[in-house]
Amino acid sequence: MQWDVPVSGSLISQLPGAVTFTFVILASMAALGMYQLDGRQDFEGILLRLLPSLALGFGFITLIFYLFPDLYFGRGLLAIVMLLALLLILIIRLLFFRWSGLDSLRPRALVLGAGVNARELLDLIDKTSILPNLKIVGFVPFDKESRHVPAEMIIPKAGSLASLVDQYDASEVIVATQERRGGTFPIQELLECRISGIKVTDLVGFFERECGHLRMDSLYPSWLVFGSGFNQGTLRTVVKRMFDIITSLLLLIVTLPIMLLTALLIVIEDGWPVFYRQERVGDAGKTYMVIKFRSMFNDAEKAGKPQWATTDDPRSTRVGRIIRKLRIDELPQIINVLKGEMSFVGPRPERPHFVDMLSAQVPYYNMRHSIKPGITGWAQVRYPYGASIEDAIEKLQYDLYYVKNHSLFLDFVILIDTVGVVLLRKGSR
Repeated sequence: MQWDVPVSGSLISQLPGAVTFTFVILASMAALGMYQLDGRQDFEGILLRLLPSLALGFGFITLIFYLFPDLYFGRGLLAIVMLLALLLILIIRLLFFRWSGLDSLRPRALVLGAGVNARELLDLIDKTSILPNLKIVGFVPFDKESRHVPAEMIIPKAGSLASLVDQYDASEVIVATQERRGGTFPIQELLECRISGIKVTDLVGFFERECGHLRMDSLYPSWLVFGSGFNQGTLRTVVKRMFDIITSLLLLIVTLPIMLLTALLIVIEDGWPVFYRQERVGDAGKTYMVIKFRSMFNDAEKAGKPQWATTDDPRSTRVGRIIRKLRIDELPQIINVLKGEMSFVGPRPERPHFVDMLSAQVPYYNMRHSIKPGITGWAQVRYPYGASIEDAIEKLQYDLYYVKNHSLFLDFVILIDTVGVVLLRKGSR
């Protein structure tokens, strides 16, 4: 391989290209939220934002060099600079957030409530590995409320909520209670905080921001109706469709040899057919036939009743167990994506039998059918495979988060996480 690195010329001649590169990378990182304090600052959180930022920056810098060739400083040098940018930004950020000790960078939050929900909130923050996204300055308990937080963190409500916020220099009030009746809920004081520029966050919003899911036990219809998100505009639909087609074609090209080998092994072990088609519920509740590699014996459901797959399912063939572990059985769904029945990223499609059962028992379950199902999804990379009503509820919390917040950036993050899931074989059955 021959590196196209300039061997002559002064540093000054490279300055315009270097300035352009720096500006584009900074703009790409800002566009994808890398300068926001509420982002995750552990290794995975930084990497999942940095990789798409650099990919976006590389695309723009390539276009700029094509339009203005005088700025171009060579393929080899560009490759080296991109690699150095990735390593140095990652290392510097990790060092800064791990050892800087700049506690003042974290937003300070006052929690309204001191019960079970407040305790869960505190435990979640304590689990953050490198730098928690916010600092809890104290808990303001309600009257006659059982207290589950450390006594030293209790703040007696001697004055108004706004005065406490000012006293403890807080920038956010988190409402950690679901009880809003009986005349004790300080709605006017919270309104005063909002008017004063203080952020007010309820439990659903907090867990959505920190955990990436919508808690079912804290969810209420008015929050869904009046809250932000759930954008289904024409532009988003067109962009997502283009993303689906490009990603699916690239994956088809890359994995075609693997798919051909898989088909041959299935035929050798258990004969035909190679694929199986199964009815699934898709966008707007419409059914379609999903296409997957057959991983079970032909008589897997000879009793005629649909069954959830289980870990080390005895109905699986030897080839089937391998391709399920590696998620190769999912690859033929590329055809469903190209036909427009599925998206590459979205809630996993379920069979009508289970949809009817879950819809009758799980609130808001049908909301996951407001967008196209996907080959991979937020729930698949955030929650291990499950086969019960309880698991369905847990995964629905992540599906609802995706339905509410889906974007091209989130799709990209899910694809990166999916690679990790496949390589580490997490959640396979």
